[in-house]
Amino acid sequence: MGESLIRLPACVQLANAATLWLDWERTLRAEAAGITAQAGQELQVNASELQDFDSSALSLLLGAGRLCAEHGLRLRVMGAPTKLRELARLYGIDGLLWPAEEQLA
Repeated sequence: MGESLIRLPACVQLANAATLWLDWERTLRAEAAGITAQAGQELQVNASELQDFDSSALSLLLGAGRLCAEHGLRLRVMGAPTKLRELARLYGIDGLLWPAEEQLA
């Protein structure tokens, strides 16, 4: 099964989110096409390097999730900092980014 792993940068703030999305969108589309061609089901994003972020990081991940869904793929966010998960839970979107078994207790 084809899978891919891309990395979320250390800093995702409103000031750089639009530029990041433009770069990420190209990468995500290429990766999604490659995964689909290999009969894969999941695109993985490593968020372990993320240190400086605001809610635009969630927006970036939601956009990635929508793009994956367009290709019939599941987005899996791995290594997310606890504060990012807490922010997602505060906004009520944690279920969109992490399945129930991966959510905070």
